[in-house]
Amino acid sequence: MNFKSLKFLTKRRIEAGIFLVIFFGVFYFISNKMGLPNMLNTIMQTSYSLLIDTVLYIMGITVLSGALGKLLTEFGVVRLLEVLLKPLMKPLYNLPGVAALGAVLTFLSDNPAIISLAKDNNFSKYFKKYQLISLTNFGTAFGMGLVVIIFMAGKGYAGAAIIGLVGAVIGSIISTRLMQRFTIKDFPEFKTEFVEGGDEQKISFKSEGNMFLRVLNSILDGGKTGVDLGLAIIPGVLIISTFVMILTFGASPEGYTGKAYEGIALLPYLAGKINFVFEWLFGFTNPELIAFPITALGAVGAALGLVPKFQAAGLLDGNAVAVFTAMGMCWSGYLSTHTAMLDSLGYRKLTGKAILSHTIGGLFAGIGAHWLFVLISLF
Repeated sequence: MNFKSLKFLTKRRIEAGIFLVIFFGVFYFISNKMGLPNMLNTIMQTSYSLLIDTVLYIMGITVLSGALGKLLTEFGVVRLLEVLLKPLMKPLYNLPGVAALGAVLTFLSDNPAIISLAKDNNFSKYFKKYQLISLTNFGTAFGMGLVVIIFMAGKGYAGAAIIGLVGAVIGSIISTRLMQRFTIKDFPEFKTEFVEGGDEQKISFKSEGNMFLRVLNSILDGGKTGVDLGLAIIPGVLIISTFVMILTFGASPEGYTGKAYEGIALLPYLAGKINFVFEWLFGFTNPELIAFPITALGAVGAALGLVPKFQAAGLLDGNAVAVFTAMGMCWSGYLSTHTAMLDSLGYRKLTGKAILSHTIGGLFAGIGAHWLFVLISLF
C-alpha cells in the first residue's frame, strides 16, 4: 500500500469515527431525556402519522395541481401568463422577458423545471451568461408554489398565502440580483457574453387531438407528474420532519409515553433566547414556529408536514402562514437542489455564492411577508 492510499484510508477512518461519535451522541442526548424505548416509539409513530395524515394529503394536492398545471400548459394559459409577466422581468430581475416562462413552470411544478428550460438553446440564447446562471436562484424561488398556496388555503388561510406569494417575489428579486452581482465579480466577461450552443432539448407546447382527448390526456399526464412529486417528498417529510419535530415539541401532559409528536423542545429553547429577533423580523410569537423555515431549507414538503401540528397546537395564525408561504416558496429545499442545478449548467464552483444569495433572499422574503401582513392588517 503506497503513501497516498494509506493517507486516504486514514482519512476515511477518522471521518467514520467522527460520524459515529456525532451520530450516537445526538441519539444519546435525545434518549437520555425521553428514554430509549420512548424515543424509538415516538420516531416510528411520528413517521407513520406524517405518512398517513400529511403525505397522502399533500400527494392529493400535488396530483390535482399537476393536472391543473398540465391543463394550463395545454390550452395556452402558461404562454399567456408569460406574455403578461414579460414586461416585469427586466426592471425587477434584470432578465430577458422569456424568463417569465421559467417562473410559471417552476411555480406549477418544482425547482428542476428551470433546468429543462436553461438547457434548451431556443430559450437560453436570449440570456447573457451571468443571467443564465442566476436562473438557478430565480427558478428555485417559485418551486412548488402552487402546492404551497393550495395547502395553506386548505387550512383556511388563502389571503395570508397570497401575501406570502408577494413576499416570495421580494425574496426572489434579492436572490437573483445578488447572484448576478456575485457572478459578474468572479467572471467579469460574463457581463457581455451571450450563451451559445446548449442542448436541443425542447419543451413542447404542441397540441394534438380533439378537445376531449386533450383535456383527458392533460389531466392524466399531469396527475402522474403529481404522483411522482408526491412520492419524491416522502423521504423529506418522514426523515427531516420527524427529526425536527422531536427537536421542536415537548413531552405529552402525562410525560414521555412514546406517542407521536413528543420531543425534547430544543429548538424552541434555543430560539427563545433570541425570540425578540424572530418576533421583530417575522412576527413569530412562539419560538416553535422557527422550525418551519429551518425545515424548508432542506425540503418545503417536509416543512408543510409541520403545519397541521402547529394548527392543532393553536400556534398558527395569518402572519405565520404568510411568512411560511414566502420562505417556503423562496427557499423550497434549495440546499438540496442548488448543487445539482448548477452542476448541470456547468458552474458548480458558484454553488456557494448561489446558496448565500438565496439564504439572504429567503430571509427578506419572510421579513417582507410579515411587514406586508402587518400593513394590510391595519386596514
